[in-house]
Amino acid sequence: MVISKLDPKFKYEVKKTPGGHNIMRCFQCGTCNVGCPVREIEAKYNPRKIIRMTVLGMRERVLSSDFIWLCSECYTCQERCPQDVRIPEVMTALKNLAVKEDRIHRSFAKRMEIIQTHGTLYPLSQFDNTKREELGLPQIPSENKEVQELLKHTTFKAPEQKGGT
Repeated sequence: MVISKLDPKFKYEVKKTPGGHNIMRCFQCGTCNVGCPVREIEAKYNPRKIIRMTVLGMRERVLSSDFIWLCSECYTCQERCPQDVRIPEVMTALKNLAVKEDRIHRSFAKRMEIIQTHGTLYPLSQFDNTKREELGLPQIPSENKEVQELLKHTTFKAPEQKGGT
C-alpha cells in the first residue's frame, strides 16, 4: 500500500456516519473474531482487520471490497467487545459510505433488479396464497405493480461494479 493513497480523514468520516461513532474505541484485541460465524466460513471477513484498515485510511480498499458486505449482524462480536465498538453498526456505516459512492455489492444490485422487474424479491405462487388464506392472512399479488412504479421513479440504477474482490 502506497502511503499517498491513504486517506487520513476516512476514520473521521466513518465516525460521523450513523453507526460508526465508536470505531476509534477499537484497540485491536481480536475478541470480535473469536465467535464470528462468518469468519468461520470466510477467512477474508475479519472485523478487526477491517476496522484497522479503516483507521489507517485505506478508504479505497475498504469501500471497494466485498468483505464489508459479509457481516451477518448476529451481534456476537458486539456482545464480546470490551470497548463497545458495535461492529455490526460500523459495518453498516461502511456499507452506507460505499453506497454513497455507487459501490453497491452485486448481490444487492441483483436484488433491486429483481424487485424492479417483478415488484417482489421472491416469486409467489397460488400455493403460497392458499396457505396464507388458511392462516387468515390476506393474499399477496404475484406482481406488485405499485412497487414497480415506485422504483421507476428512484435514482437506483444497477451499477457497474467498481472494484470488489
